[in-house]
Amino acid sequence: MSTTTKYGAIIIGSGQGGTPLARALAEAGYNTALIEREHIGGCCVNDGCTPTKTMIASGRVAHLSRLGPEYGVHMAGPSKSVRRNEVTIDMTKVRQRKRDIASFVGERTLNVVMGDGSQRVVSGETIVINTGCRPVVPPLKGLEKVDRPRILDSTSIMELGEVPEHLVVVGGGYIGVEFGQLFRRLGARVTIVHRGGQLLPREDKELADALLDIFREDHIAVHLETTPTGVSSGAKGSFDVSIRDKYGEAVLKDASHILFAAGRVPNTERLNAAVAGVKTDAKRYVVTNEFLETSAPGIYAIGDIRGPPAFTHISYDDFRVLRSALLPSPQTASKLSVKDRLVAYVAYTDPQFAHVGLHEHEAREKFPDRTILTAQMPMTYVARALETAETRGAMKAVVDGDTGHILGFSCLGAEGGELMSVVQVAMIGNLHYQKLQDAVLAHPTFAESLNNLWGSLR
Repeated sequence: MSTTTKYGAIIIGSGQGGTPLARALAEAGYNTALIEREHIGGCCVNDGCTPTKTMIASGRVAHLSRLGPEYGVHMAGPSKSVRRNEVTIDMTKVRQRKRDIASFVGERTLNVVMGDGSQRVVSGETIVINTGCRPVVPPLKGLEKVDRPRILDSTSIMELGEVPEHLVVVGGGYIGVEFGQLFRRLGARVTIVHRGGQLLPREDKELADALLDIFREDHIAVHLETTPTGVSSGAKGSFDVSIRDKYGEAVLKDASHILFAAGRVPNTERLNAAVAGVKTDAKRYVVTNEFLETSAPGIYAIGDIRGPPAFTHISYDDFRVLRSALLPSPQTASKLSVKDRLVAYVAYTDPQFAHVGLHEHEAREKFPDRTILTAQMPMTYVARALETAETRGAMKAVVDGDTGHILGFSCLGAEGGELMSVVQVAMIGNLHYQKLQDAVLAHPTFAESLNNLWGSLR
């Protein structure tokens, strides 16, 4: 039987929460082990936020290059013959710009497979599960006949060395819309297949429909309430994707690549959590309370493994919450909690789609006895948007009519994430919406529009 190595703390998974927690515990004097299967830093810095946003920046440069003549900027001199499609994409350059670990064998005891194939048994007084999630590729008839490099997920699509001829995106959530627009801008023909009735199904329908209009204006084909049913061989090495919608069966011809962006699953199936007394739910996410404690004493969970919302900043906030419990300090008056925290996020489409707090339907469901007001304003009313020719989209706010407090805010617009952050700070300060309405904000800025939004409250 292997000798068990004992630690004060063991972190399973090096993500945005696990890495700083391991460092904080080690600096506090804990004998700490960090177990990571793939790469230090987790999804965000290696194949998530950082690399995708650098690629999206490349896509925006390609987009603006095509629009140059509309701004009076020409790539080949002043000739009016410069066409919108005269942009060359070096996909190798774009790619270069971004470029089973452990299972429980007992109470707070793990078997770890090392890089050289050897195994070690470790135990810890405190164990933190931070194993995250991974993309799921659903079973699809005929998919096994497609060359593996043409079957993509959110990680492998960033390793492409060429722009796809025709990219079929399965899923119209945050990942699907970001990559769909990116590769359209890089020159691919793009078709999005989404089983829901709107893109970004969690968002307010008015803004989701506005994003749909933008995508169709940019010549991205979008099929809503549609499910892929199979693939078959096409012409010249391509393949066809069969789909089904409310009208019947159809075929998307000549796909070169298919991206599955329809969901992620938690990395718990090999964790053998039950042996350690750690409960998981029906979808295999680890169950925790508001202090991130699992059902097993001394074992905690942070990040995506706990379930949605699966955002990097949520994982990092989990780190702060858990640090306050494990390493109390005079600066932390009481143990922090994840209960009722204000969740903000941005989908990096162009224009950006940002949100914080409650959507209208959520506010009405949560506060049925209160007066819920909404304000909506198109970006065409924003002076800075007119000056920069970035007028697509709209913003929407949800307000408690009884107190004047802002309950939620969404923006589909240029610098939507920055606008959202201004409102988020106001919400953190529990400010009345009139504080933004009456604020003297610099002109001309996008934030200045927050003076005018509230005039449409209904």
